[in-house]
Amino acid sequence: MVKRLKKAKHVIYLLIALSMLVIALPRISFAGGMDWVNIFGIVWVLFSLLIVGAHLHFILGVDEEKKRALEAVRRAKLRQWEMKLVDKQEQSKSV
Repeated sequence: MVKRLKKAKHVIYLLIALSMLVIALPRISFAGGMDWVNIFGIVWVLFSLLIVGAHLHFILGVDEEKKRALEAVRRAKLRQWEMKLVDKQEQSKSV
């Protein structure tokens, strides 16, 4: 239930950021050379694209896939350490 609310919140924020980008992009002129107004427009567009990308990253669940992969690596390392400890204990008993 909580995950759905978080995803819904991110979908709403994504739509707001996309709508701001769609509304503002045609109004920003990039043809006037590199003055402060154009630099601000470029930075603003890049920042809004960063926001859109961050919300897409959360909505698509990339973090959850990373967490699962890292957990699998942790379990594999733990098994290796356990096997090393068992081998050391068997070697110490046999000596």
